[in-house]
Amino acid sequence: MKTSKTEILIDANPFEIRIARVEDGRLAEFYVEKTRERVITGNIYKGKVVRVLPGMQSAFVEVGLQRTAFIHVSDIQEPYGGIDDDDEDDRGRDERRKRAAEVRIQDILKEGQEILVQAAKEPIGTKGARVTSYVSLPGRYLVFMPSYDKVAISRRISSDKERRRLKDIVSRLRKDGHGFIIRTVCEGMGEEDVEADMFFLEKLWESILKKQDKVKGPGVVYEELDLTLRTIRDSFTKDIERLVINSKEEYDRAVEFIDEFMPALSGRVELFDGD
Repeated sequence: MKTSKTEILIDANPFEIRIARVEDGRLAEFYVEKTRERVITGNIYKGKVVRVLPGMQSAFVEVGLQRTAFIHVSDIQEPYGGIDDDDEDDRGRDERRKRAAEVRIQDILKEGQEILVQAAKEPIGTKGARVTSYVSLPGRYLVFMPSYDKVAISRRISSDKERRRLKDIVSRLRKDGHGFIIRTVCEGMGEEDVEADMFFLEKLWESILKKQDKVKGPGVVYEELDLTLRTIRDSFTKDIERLVINSKEEYDRAVEFIDEFMPALSGRVELFDGD
């Protein structure tokens, strides 16, 4: 059977990024992201506690944005850690809220304390962003939870045999203390694909920790990937013949990202400088 020729084409300018997936010369998928539409949800910040509110079991955290961020006690990493849900749903937060009723925020956070947080909700009106210290990093097939020592799996994967197979792979390959949620799209994937996603996410976390040490005072440590890098993370596989980019700046970003996180594909990136 003849295999299809698949390419990813990226057209970037200061106002928007347009990405096309082309199969045998025909447009298969098309995405657009305008620069002004970028959001902060998923960004990771080095924050500083500026005010603790015992009555609300919450605190305000300076993270370098226009307004201070807000964190509830249920969204603060506990020393003993853990996630009790077995899926990509809200049960984990419900369990954390139950445990939060047993602790006091003033016993966990102090004014002036530094804390690594991730934006969970966008700022709205006069309210600052909602943040959490439960960091999670989504990958192609997995969600990486660097502070949990557990493997969970999406309930949308219904086959018990497939669930056991995927859990066995991730459990065997993961490092001690690192947790993962196996996403629905992981169903049917081979060990090589799963391992490559784990490698990408662990490398990303290492780079975040290194940058955290370099950031002086409150500020962003990691920005959620934009359309270009999300596409590379999720769609640029060994089945893609080439990735073509018409912007030198965007090309340099892509090459740097690929060289660090998926070096086996670095030879398939091209800069288009024609009309």
